[in-house]
Amino acid sequence: MRLIDTHCHLDFPELAADRAGVLARAGSVGVERMITICTEVEKFPGVAAIAESAPEIFCSVGAHPNHAHKEREFSADELAELARHPKCVAIGETGLDYHYDRAPRDLARRVFRTHIAAARKTGLPLVIHSRDADADMAEILTEEMARGEFKALLHCFTSSRELAAAALALGCYISFSGVVTFKNSQNLRDIAEIVPLERLLVETDAPFLAPAPHRGKTNEPAFVAETAKLLARVKGIELDAFAEETSVNALRLFDKMASYKA
Repeated sequence: MRLIDTHCHLDFPELAADRAGVLARAGSVGVERMITICTEVEKFPGVAAIAESAPEIFCSVGAHPNHAHKEREFSADELAELARHPKCVAIGETGLDYHYDRAPRDLARRVFRTHIAAARKTGLPLVIHSRDADADMAEILTEEMARGEFKALLHCFTSSRELAAAALALGCYISFSGVVTFKNSQNLRDIAEIVPLERLLVETDAPFLAPAPHRGKTNEPAFVAETAKLLARVKGIELDAFAEETSVNALRLFDKMASYKA
């Protein structure tokens, strides 16, 4: 069985202290690759260094919406230049977060659109964070896709069926994290059931949101296997087949990772 954790944060202190152990445990359950996601552009050099440290690690470049106000605004050209790093395979994470609302919404929307422009410019997929912002997210994605297509992934999906449908209609992929395994997440399992298998990915968002039966612990890439087990049952297929299909999907979307040669 092979798995790809499409979204984790190996630079966060909870995982950085035992990176060798994290990688060993991931490998023991079949996690062949993982993408450590950038949340502040100014911290990209450190994120890229982690990706350089092991063949199975790749990275992204971008500014999380909750950090959009903490650093200067980078242009699409600047993001594209940073993304030239050979192990940078995505733009983001970026998007909208109206739950915490830490950045002014007009700034968050502007930074999001800049990241979309960088995704178009580079051809790399956009990793999208969306929380309690369904209407604005659907509107921006629809507007921007009409201006010029780009590849996109709604990561750690916890939004509505309506946003899922809108994103799928625009050609986006959807990724589920350990949240889908939580007892009170039947609505997410219902959404996962209708997402076409060829558009579905798995992730941890480690060190956060550890899936059952590890809930409450520090999450790590190895735990993506538990999310895959649950989703395989939801989709009604064998785990090995589900793991292979989602890995193929990840390599199709993150095609720079697929073609990477050390």
